[in-house]
Amino acid sequence: MSPATEASTLPATTREIQLASRPHGRPVPENFRLAETALPGLKDGQVLVRNLFISVDPYMRGRMNDVKSYSPPFALDAALDGGAVGEVIASRSADRAVGDAVVHSLGWREYAVLDAGATAPARTDLAPAPAFLGALGMTGLTAYAGLLKVAGFTSGEVVFVSGAAGAVGSMVGQIAKALGASRVIGSAGSPEKVARLLELGFDAAFNYHDGPVAGQLAAAAGERGIDVYFDNVGGDHLEAALSALTVGGRVAMCGAISQYNSTAPAAAPRNLALAIGKQLTLKGFLVSGYGQHRAEFVQAMSGWLADGAVRYDETIVDGLENAPQAFMDLLDGANTGKMLVRL
Repeated sequence: MSPATEASTLPATTREIQLASRPHGRPVPENFRLAETALPGLKDGQVLVRNLFISVDPYMRGRMNDVKSYSPPFALDAALDGGAVGEVIASRSADRAVGDAVVHSLGWREYAVLDAGATAPARTDLAPAPAFLGALGMTGLTAYAGLLKVAGFTSGEVVFVSGAAGAVGSMVGQIAKALGASRVIGSAGSPEKVARLLELGFDAAFNYHDGPVAGQLAAAAGERGIDVYFDNVGGDHLEAALSALTVGGRVAMCGAISQYNSTAPAAAPRNLALAIGKQLTLKGFLVSGYGQHRAEFVQAMSGWLADGAVRYDETIVDGLENAPQAFMDLLDGANTGKMLVRL
């Protein structure tokens, strides 16, 4: 095929989801817009990727606000971005060939033009491509780094995970069990999710809608208490964990999904002073600060996936036009495991 013929078969435009307005509280469909825009021509060192799956994640809610944060806010009237896995369909880089499966950060669109260096290979010999947005991607690394590098988990300890049926939480619990946790406790938002956590090897799980979190966690932890809390929720879950933590306990603060759509400042845990007498460590973290552990993580996770020690769930929504609804459903807890949009 000649270069002219090849170029004529490539897409000239892409559909994308733009941020039409900034949400106030819970996002609504009117905050998003499906648009079609022109694709730039490929420059030397660049690739054109046809996205196969895109990731919608809770952290994206914060980027929809025009406030100073660890990541710049999404721009109005421009495409959102986020994790995506796709196939290279044109390349002007010696490092990426047509047909390569790659992971990159220009999601929320059907096609993406980007520097080859801004992509990473998706090792489909290890797992299906979507897994590189979940168990073998940022999600898995978040769980691994947060549990081991932030919370300093060691074999024999008791771990409590909130939002445990979500993409990160389910990984945390299974990694802890694979590395010798004496007990892993999870919270989730439905009886079905609680049942799934028990299938995944959690020793105990409870539905936070069934009663105060503090009481349910105390019953699940018993007199032994917990050594590590992996926090995806914040609010009453963090308050409950502070009461249940043992002396020298650690908290890896990954997210606070209970507060993402709140329009009023969240009250601090009323029992925060317990951190003094118990000599607790509460540490927030961003996965971007732990990329140096990626190779170690991929090696470990590949082994766990191969031997069945870790399993993962995916909630898949079809169609780019349905990505905003998938994101809103994610914030409402409609997913089990990783929420993905298949294009």
